[in-house]
Amino acid sequence: MMFRRTLLASAALGLGLAFGGAAAAAGMDKVKACFVYVGPIGDGGWTFQHDQGRLDAMAEFGDKLETMYQESVPEGADAERVLTQMALSGCNIVFTTSFGYMDPTNTVAAKFPNVKFEHATGYKRDHANVSTYDARFYEGRAVIGHIAGKMTKSNKIGYIGSFPIPEVIQGINSYFLHARKVNPDVELSVVWAYTWFDPAKEADAAKALIEQGVDVIAAHTDSTAPLAEAQKAGNVVGFGQASDMAAYKPSPRVASIIDNWGPYYIKRIGALLDGTYEQTASWAGMPEGEVVIGEITEAVPADVKAEAEAMIAAITDGSYHPFTGPIKKQDGSDWLKEGEVADDGTLAGMMFYVEGIKGDIPK
Repeated sequence: MMFRRTLLASAALGLGLAFGGAAAAAGMDKVKACFVYVGPIGDGGWTFQHDQGRLDAMAEFGDKLETMYQESVPEGADAERVLTQMALSGCNIVFTTSFGYMDPTNTVAAKFPNVKFEHATGYKRDHANVSTYDARFYEGRAVIGHIAGKMTKSNKIGYIGSFPIPEVIQGINSYFLHARKVNPDVELSVVWAYTWFDPAKEADAAKALIEQGVDVIAAHTDSTAPLAEAQKAGNVVGFGQASDMAAYKPSPRVASIIDNWGPYYIKRIGALLDGTYEQTASWAGMPEGEVVIGEITEAVPADVKAEAEAMIAAITDGSYHPFTGPIKKQDGSDWLKEGEVADDGTLAGMMFYVEGIKGDIPK
């Protein structure tokens, strides 16, 4: 499976801003919105949460909105075929929810200029009818990192990485930085699963971390397998990823990072309906309600929960950014000075670890 989430070139940024010249000419009485999913809607994570966003939009617009979706679409030629069929079937807007759909999206968009295409986590907008959208997942990693640093008894925390791309590296760094802030003795182990959704590989990665003495696990993969392994271990906690994964409350799932796509889908479909639609590149997070921390359970000490909630509030109101200096790179060189905040271009291309993380980023 190709990398679904992002290597955003600095030149492609302009995130959250509308671009002129691509506004919808007039409103519509009814919209047909179509969704292409890389996994099954029952994956419990990434695809499940995108489909929840589709359902949110249906609830919002009622009979003004018709939707269709196709799940488990491979990235590549199959995606181009599915997108073409959707455009021919009368879809007014097509959401392509995996990074590997980027080129097929732009290829098909060129053939159907009157259809709007929205690509999740990519950066190419080769045509006026293509927009992109992403989420600042690293904001959520900061919160769960704080919880991890406070809750670990072994001082060993773990992270299951999917692929070594900037979005994943952002999350690892944010998780570790905030764990280290509250626990200077914490050590981080990273295991790469090289998959977005493969329960067996994700379970093996979790087992490997547990065998190393890790007692808090975070994951940037899509299934509930890491939480299942934590549950088997009995003394390991973890976090819901992409969706709430509530079946594992109150422990081992002590909190979660929820990708809340509903507001974005409602906004974009609503813009088609009212005639205000424009080409955009969106990178939203907690302030916009796109990254949400699920219930922090009673398994988390009350003081730690209060601290985590204060961090959520600060990120949401803009008074705190997870990448605020002083921060050094892994090699000890200065990255951010005291009070300096990382710019989006650097974050979008982040391919380095921060100081204190051991090991190399795979090539």
